Amino acid sequence: MAIYLIRHGETASNAARIVQTPDTPLSERGISQAERLARRLAQEGIREILSSDLPRALMTAERLEAATGASIRPTPLLQERNYGDIRGRPYADIGADILGPDYEPPGGERWSDFHARVDNAWIEVTQAAARSRALAVVTHGLVCHSLATRHLQLPGGFGPTRWGNTSLTIIESHPPWIVRVLNSTAHLDRETVDDVRSRSGL
Repeated sequence: MAIYLIRHGETASNAARIVQTPDTPLSERGISQAERLARRLAQEGIREILSSDLPRALMTAERLEAATGASIRPTPLLQERNYGDIRGRPYADIGADILGPDYEPPGGERWSDFHARVDNAWIEVTQAAARSRALAVVTHGLVCHSLATRHLQLPGGFGPTRWGNTSLTIIESHPPWIVRVLNSTAHLDRETVDDVRSRSGL
């Protein structure tokens, strides 16, 4: 069986390259992406959905719940990095690479604190995977990146720098956590796939 690691669907802030606020919902295209993802996973025997409690992740998880009958368990541990005072601002106005290893957002979460939180989330994920053996995890781009680079055994030894909206990563549900599918958006078509050249990874 497997852990299905999922980034949430697109939001209007993704498309406009604005640092997202916690209450950001999915856009219409994000809902369509989530529905396509749910159809892809409908027959995978998913028994539990562990999700970030932010709306864009929960709205994605709800489409998966409807397709699989699995229950959602929200957790704040799977939230995106807290970018504090710059949330709601366009990337172009910030004047810094907010994804860079040295960037610490004013009023926000330090990288060390973010990674420590993701480590705790991973403990919760692996415990849930041991119970259900087919677990979906709905979260955010930087959480996917942190897990991939620090906890998973990746094909080729390195992961993507950007995670697509509703991208799917399939992980064996036992150590050493080998990734079988990485950052796949094969369920999307020309109208629903996001443009990796213009959209943020958050």
